[in-house]
Amino acid sequence: MSSTSPALHLSTILPGHDAATPLRAEGLSKRYGRQTVLQNLSLQLEPGTVLGLIGRNGAGKSTLLQLLLGLAEPDAGQATVFGQPALRMGDAVKQRLGYVPQQPMAFQWMTPRQLLRFLAQVYDGWDQAHAEALLARWDIRADKVLAKLSPGETQRLAIVRALAPRPALLVLDEPAAALDPVARRQLLREIVAHAGEEGGSVLFSTHIVSDLERVASHVAFLHEGRLLLHTDIDAAKETIARVHVPAAGVAALPERLPGELARRALGDGGIALVLMDDGHTSAQLAQRPGVQCEPLGLEDLFVEIAG
Repeated sequence: MSSTSPALHLSTILPGHDAATPLRAEGLSKRYGRQTVLQNLSLQLEPGTVLGLIGRNGAGKSTLLQLLLGLAEPDAGQATVFGQPALRMGDAVKQRLGYVPQQPMAFQWMTPRQLLRFLAQVYDGWDQAHAEALLARWDIRADKVLAKLSPGETQRLAIVRALAPRPALLVLDEPAAALDPVARRQLLREIVAHAGEEGGSVLFSTHIVSDLERVASHVAFLHEGRLLLHTDIDAAKETIARVHVPAAGVAALPERLPGELARRALGDGGIALVLMDDGHTSAQLAQRPGVQCEPLGLEDLFVEIAG
């Protein structure tokens, strides 16, 4: 057999890439026509972590997830899944994935029960008992044709489909968008259980900051196609600050400060800075006349950068 046969090629681990790392992006860029959607983005999801990807609609979150999973081809850079090229994943790696797209649509003529039984033949690790339990817990009628499900039921079923094989990697694109508050809480509990009890890794995109804070161990902030921030949630809460600099002190500031995430002009001629540092930069600024510093939570950070 030739060394370039498809079977061998698909199972290759890229040099320098760890098969234990669920997801890795290196220098990803993507354009659609004249619009740049992602710019030189690098990101890594560590095993056993829950990473919340946050950003406004149109920030590039869905495109990033598609590139990470090999569902779209980047213009530059590469993505790997468990060490394999995302665009050429082997079947063994695909078996370890659970993915919920933003608008799940498939097999509309089937009922949920028929769909789950069909998928049980596709996934080696499919847990039918778990699937049935999730159907009941999420209040999904197993005998109702998929085409007649409500958007919320369709979303819940997609989540059941992703969880039933007990994947090592779970990727969810705005999973709570069509869910009511009760279903959202159920989803968050499932994410926590999947990561905490089963040791799975989770990447989910959202613009609902409160959901992210409840379940994520790490946060990545995507804005206009650029990754502005990727850090531990606790570290973000301890190191991000908003600094108000009065008009009299603006001229003395450099064009960009260490750890600066954003700056915004104020109506009185001053500026508001968003900094992420160990306290050194903000402490130095706080010594200047009229400068005020305050801790900044994730929701306020979202508003400052994306508002």
